[in-house]
Amino acid sequence: MGDLTNSDFYAKNQRNSSSANHEGDFGVSVMELRGLMELRGGEAVVKIQEDYGDMDGLCQRLKTSPTEGLSGDVTDLEKRKEAFGQNLIPPKKPKTFLELIWEALQDVTLIILEVAALISLGLSFYQPPGGDTGDSCGTAAGGGEDEGEAESGWIEGAAILLSVACVVLVTAFNDWSKEKQFRGLQSRIEQEQKFQVVRGAQVIQLPVADIVVGDIAQIKYGDLLPADGVLIQGNDLKIDESSLTGESDHVKKTADRDPMLLSGTHVMEGSGRMLVTAVGVNSQTGIIFTLLGAGEVGEEEKKEKRGVNRGCPDSVITKVKKQDGAAAMEMQPLKSAEGGETEEKKKTNVSKKEKSVLQGKLTKLAVQIGKAGLVMSAITVIILVLYFAVDNFVLQKRPWLTECTPIYVQYFVKFFIIGVTVLVVAVPEGLPLAVTISLAYSVKKMMKDNNLVRHLDACETMGNATAICSDKTGTLTTNRMTAVACYIGDVHYKEIPDPGVLSNKSLDILVNAISLNSAYTTKILPATKEGGLPMQVGNKTECGLLGLVLKLKRDYQPIRNQIPEEKLYKVYTFNSVRKSMSTVIKLPEGGFRMYSKGASEIVLKKCTKILNAEGEPRVFRPRDKDEMVKKVIEPMACDGLRTICVAYRDFPADPEPLWDNENDILNELTAVCVVGIEDPVRPEVPAAIVRCQRAGITVRMVTGDNLNTARAIAMKCGIIHPGEDFLAIDGKEFNRRIRNEKGEVEQERMDKVWPKLRVLARSSPTDKHTLVKGIIDSTLTDQRQVVAVTGDGTNDGPALKKADVGFAMGIAGTDVAKEASDIILTDDNFSSIVKAVMWGRNVYDSISKFLQFQLTVNVVAVIVAFTGACITQDSPLKAVQMLWVNLIMDTFASLALATEPPTEALLMRKPYGRNKPLISSTMTKNILGHGIYQLVIIFSLLFVGEQIFDIDSGRNAPLHSPPSEHYTIIFNTFVLMQLFNEINARKIHGERNVFDGIFRNPIFCSIVFGTFAIQIVIVQLGGKPFSCTPLDLEKWGWCTFLGLGELVWGQVIATIPNSKLRFLRGAGQLTKKNEMPGDEDMNEDNEEIDHAERELRRGQVLWFRGLSRIQTQIRVVNAFRSSLYEGLEKTDSRSSIHNFMTHPEFRLEDSTPHIPLIDDTDLEDDPALRKTPQSLSRAGSQPQSPNKNNNAIDSGINLTIDTTSKSAASSSPSSPLHSLETSL
Repeated sequence: MGDLTNSDFYAKNQRNSSSANHEGDFGVSVMELRGLMELRGGEAVVKIQEDYGDMDGLCQRLKTSPTEGLSGDVTDLEKRKEAFGQNLIPPKKPKTFLELIWEALQDVTLIILEVAALISLGLSFYQPPGGDTGDSCGTAAGGGEDEGEAESGWIEGAAILLSVACVVLVTAFNDWSKEKQFRGLQSRIEQEQKFQVVRGAQVIQLPVADIVVGDIAQIKYGDLLPADGVLIQGNDLKIDESSLTGESDHVKKTADRDPMLLSGTHVMEGSGRMLVTAVGVNSQTGIIFTLLGAGEVGEEEKKEKRGVNRGCPDSVITKVKKQDGAAAMEMQPLKSAEGGETEEKKKTNVSKKEKSVLQGKLTKLAVQIGKAGLVMSAITVIILVLYFAVDNFVLQKRPWLTECTPIYVQYFVKFFIIGVTVLVVAVPEGLPLAVTISLAYSVKKMMKDNNLVRHLDACETMGNATAICSDKTGTLTTNRMTAVACYIGDVHYKEIPDPGVLSNKSLDILVNAISLNSAYTTKILPATKEGGLPMQVGNKTECGLLGLVLKLKRDYQPIRNQIPEEKLYKVYTFNSVRKSMSTVIKLPEGGFRMYSKGASEIVLKKCTKILNAEGEPRVFRPRDKDEMVKKVIEPMACDGLRTICVAYRDFPADPEPLWDNENDILNELTAVCVVGIEDPVRPEVPAAIVRCQRAGITVRMVTGDNLNTARAIAMKCGIIHPGEDFLAIDGKEFNRRIRNEKGEVEQERMDKVWPKLRVLARSSPTDKHTLVKGIIDSTLTDQRQVVAVTGDGTNDGPALKKADVGFAMGIAGTDVAKEASDIILTDDNFSSIVKAVMWGRNVYDSISKFLQFQLTVNVVAVIVAFTGACITQDSPLKAVQMLWVNLIMDTFASLALATEPPTEALLMRKPYGRNKPLISSTMTKNILGHGIYQLVIIFSLLFVGEQIFDIDSGRNAPLHSPPSEHYTIIFNTFVLMQLFNEINARKIHGERNVFDGIFRNPIFCSIVFGTFAIQIVIVQLGGKPFSCTPLDLEKWGWCTFLGLGELVWGQVIATIPNSKLRFLRGAGQLTKKNEMPGDEDMNEDNEEIDHAERELRRGQVLWFRGLSRIQTQIRVVNAFRSSLYEGLEKTDSRSSIHNFMTHPEFRLEDSTPHIPLIDDTDLEDDPALRKTPQSLSRAGSQPQSPNKNNNAIDSGINLTIDTTSKSAASSSPSSPLHSLETSL
């Protein structure tokens, strides 16, 4: 069926059309297989029977064996790749260096400078007619014409163009190296993704890209399928196909009813084997990608001006959570129910990215500074122009002569250039750069600390973390399970008994139960190193049980060989609801036997008999159960052991039981034994937890284990201490405490529980999600809690996504968990999380250091240029010099200060919190203090410098006059003061020793010395372009001396106590506009203002857009950002839902049908309508509703408020929110 529809498309997309040659080798063509994969359910079964007879027939045509797989012969594999394609989707080409340069040139400030420079260039070549205009044009032409100076008028224009070129190249190079790093990271993630396939009857792990058509892949719970295939044999297999179909229900797959498995879908339960039938561009996901890729490449180029998006057609993948793993990258399912996201949506969402805390604060700050700079530069230009006009045409009453026009214009252009340079210096375009550099640097280094960061901002959010909800198994413990105690044949053995003491009957049943009723992929292999521990492969708890079999001097492998996996009659796989696993086998003498194992209190409840010392079943009464729990299970649990109960049940052959009726089947069991499995605490964990607690971070343990076990382990780890006031409860009790009569979670009840909660045992994934959400939404503390969560199972996905930072386990984690996470712990170790906290705080401090330095320069340079221009009609710092200063203070300083390595001291303080102003009072004190010192020096030099050094004054020099020594000294001193102040900026908490640890940062040292060297070159050889005259040694000495004064002055400032400077409190609050919708981020305003306002503010907005080069660089940062998808999930200003209830405008009865009150599609068109709710919410200045996605489901009322008060971006058609409304 698919042959016709897809053939032309296929021809376009299959890169090697040589496939035809090879189809003769196999009994089936690519097109037939593609057609087959488009069928579902029964249709597919019929089609396979009609065309191939049965699955074995299909395997024969593909020359593979359903049990042994491919031979693994290289020529055969190559042939298959030729015929059926490779398992990867060709990545999108990265942006070339030229494209990046073109992007950097889009910056408005630079464009203004370029235009000014070109005008200045043009005018300098223009000679007014008539030689004697000198007198008639007055001061305009005075004095500057001697020595052919007019000829060199072009130099300034050329120099500005040159420095613009420098800035552009530096920006482009930064973008380019980031893109390179990102792709490197990407490919590293890809190489790490492996999949289990059978080749030559051996199960091996292969990189996903090496899978070919005809491979037999083993699939299990938690896998993300890497290719399309047909199920050969499955146990209780359930697949989540929502990524392709949008259906959220799990689809049951069986070989006889619905065997079609599609790439990019998730295995939610069970296990099985599949025959791979389509890979790469021919798989269902691949087809969708290529369609998108084909349609959007053109669009993409025009619109997507963001660095580094993914390897595949960006549109979908980047907007999906940044994917991890090759299968994920290569086969990323479309995440929205409608299929791809529409063009229009992309336009709205490009700008409205979820900003991290730091980025929000910085953008706000940058915009405020930009505003101030804009005002200053405008005033500067106006004053200069007025002064010139009044002086020439009013006081000296000169007529405006036409032949003088070019000279006047030249003056105006010069004034304009001065204005623009003030602006250039004022706009701190280095801020986003500093953030990016700092984050990129941290991410690189965090790799060494076993943190694979998938979303750049997660690294910085981690520094603000106040709570960590950690799993127990594998994270706090070593995940090396060993059976250490057991209860069998009515005896409780404190250590594993000698097999001679046990009855043979019980022993046989036990060994069979463990060997057969566990995944056949779980094995214990001999140690690789001599004296090492045996290797545990597969599920660690099952390994512990297999270890018990080996300790009882038996072997599990012969039993498995006797009953291979395909002979198992029925398997009930483990899942979080059952908390047990059962396998049914057919007995040789007729009838069936089911072996069961699982959490002891759950399995024992279903037991009615138990084996006695002789191995004969005896009655097991409820009171025996209670005694067993008290005498066996609780003592084991209190020693921190996980208890597993093994049981069995026999069924008659006739009538055959109804296997689907689980409740009846999993009942009336006979208990065989209870095993206590130990999972020792990792040796480095207790110390790591102490460091967390010292750093003001609460660690909570969330585990599926029994409460006593969990409490014992929490004690060992130091999460709880005897005598403290803490809560350790299980999932049942937790839900009882936080839910009302109707069974809904109430935030007020939650607030009574979470502050003291330290251990949550027997918790389901939903409990984990509820807990994380409850802590995040809580308004108990003045700062919103920032929560990190660790998870490894498929079911941890929701909690990982909801948390501010989700950590997935690199070794034990399933693909689904990794995909939902922000950081992958490559060694599954809790102490790596502490490293992440350290790096996160370091990023925050690096940015603060840079800010402290940057703002000092900004303040001084702007004031100097402004007052200088007003008093002497010429800025003491020339345009080119300003650009050089801008280059040092932005690019170089951000490199130097953003790469400081972290120190242990970072973990000695509490988290900063979300509302703490970016600029602390100490920093404000430093900025003002150093600013005053620099201004005093510069103004002294400007107005009395010529007397001090006994040189000609450089003030009031005419147009095109040669550079003066006077102004060179000012420029040189200014730059040297910045250099020494850069050393001061290394400390932001008022420390005395600014040189502490300076040599640990070679980048810093080399940048300081490098800048100094270039400065010498500029002053001595810069000449006309840099408006510099060479200085002699004595003057250099004075300049350096004044620069060194900065270090001494820094010590003076450090002596002044902050308490004396009351007024600084206000200054430090500069950026503390609490993140509320009332004073929306100016930047968000730029990006999306309601239509009505848009008209009024268009002029202003254009200015702003131009002003901030910031946006250009935020684009780069955003390239690393996570997608919109999670943008809706992780909102910045989450606060409780209850706030809405207190406001009369929003009080809607709960009985309101769950339908948005105003259809948001109309809102799109009607600006007036759309403005009202926003202004309402502004009037009440209520915090924005928490977490768009989840709450929309929790309460219809929130949805309505959200859709109206959030602007177009969140409710444009096909956003997750919109699809949710339509479904409601």
